[in-house]
Amino acid sequence: MNSSQPKNQFRDLIDRQVSGYSLEQMFYTDPAIFEHDMQRVVFKQWLLVDHESRISSRGDFFVVEIAGDEIIIVRDSNDSINAFYNTCRHRGSKVCLNKQGNRKVFVCPYHAWCYNLDGSLRGAPLMGADFNKNEYGLHECHVRTYEGLIFVCLSEASPPDFDEQVSRMKPFMELHDLSNAKIAHRHSWRLQCNWKLVMENFFECYHCLTSHPELSNVHSKAKYKAFGSSPSSAMPEALAAFEPELRAWRQHATSLGYTTDQWGDDWTSQSMQSAQRLPINFNANTLSETRDGKLASTLMGKFSVCDGGSTGVTFNPFSTLLMPNDHAMIFRFTPISAEVSDVEIVWMVDKHAQEGVDYDRDNLIWLWYETTEQDGEITENNHAGVRSRRYKPGPYSQQEEAIKMLSKWYLRLIG
Repeated sequence: MNSSQPKNQFRDLIDRQVSGYSLEQMFYTDPAIFEHDMQRVVFKQWLLVDHESRISSRGDFFVVEIAGDEIIIVRDSNDSINAFYNTCRHRGSKVCLNKQGNRKVFVCPYHAWCYNLDGSLRGAPLMGADFNKNEYGLHECHVRTYEGLIFVCLSEASPPDFDEQVSRMKPFMELHDLSNAKIAHRHSWRLQCNWKLVMENFFECYHCLTSHPELSNVHSKAKYKAFGSSPSSAMPEALAAFEPELRAWRQHATSLGYTTDQWGDDWTSQSMQSAQRLPINFNANTLSETRDGKLASTLMGKFSVCDGGSTGVTFNPFSTLLMPNDHAMIFRFTPISAEVSDVEIVWMVDKHAQEGVDYDRDNLIWLWYETTEQDGEITENNHAGVRSRRYKPGPYSQQEEAIKMLSKWYLRLIG
């Protein structure tokens, strides 16, 4: 498809997708569809970009890339967090050439236009007496914070109601108290694949037992057979096998005062949010996602005793949190172009935890670093195969109901 095709042809393309099958090739490779994805899906979401501890001091900033645009996230002199497009209002040069740092002002390296930390234009040399600098501040992005997490929305119109979207997360998020966390490590992967393939891989566990030996050894195999990554897609016979472990863990966690709830939106929602708490491997007395099953760091938030559970919170398919009792991970999936995507994991611990004393970084990151390395190879191979002229959409398995729903959600939003 090219951008000059009539809208009804695009509508026909959407309508002919078969429920329960993967999408046609163009949805994973076509630049015009990618741009449509950005406008109709990505830019209408609140995107989790990082944790506030990355910019703890006034003037601290970092730059994040989303769909070819760069966004500056900065803590200003009033201790507020702002977000701006990294493009000068003069002739469009990048204002900030560094990925992170500290500034009192931002000075465009091309013609020295100078911007305050609130985005307002401070000075522009030789622009004449009739020039109104109040009209030339940096273009702003919508930005909100919640429990120490920073979110941006790139919509030019009013963004979705942020407070409404996070309201159901509170019992899960408050348990971990990420506002009192700090970043222990981060790692990014730039993958040669479409963003939808990255998400499809993350939200199904049909491949987990064969492709992720470390993950399968740490977690209960019965759980993965029952749920994969989506409790709403559990198969009855597999769920029955997992039920005794789940019931025993729920009794244990409830006796400690911790929630064991789970809920999830369906494909008709705006953001397909979900939250759940499940045991890691209760029968094996696994406390955290480490090689030996022991804690990786000090307990976080309201956990005074470890219950061996892990919390999963999905704000939307682009940002998910996975949180055992002793650490937390941000998973960010960012579209860059039709055939390039970024995956980033940010590992967090309690703000008082000391590396080398309370936690070992390699032990902390081991499981999901290895798993995401494997997933990177899987999804790049998937994309390369999808690009074949012989590719045809194939049927989803019983354990891929989550991505069947993801596909329906995506097609509804772009249509």
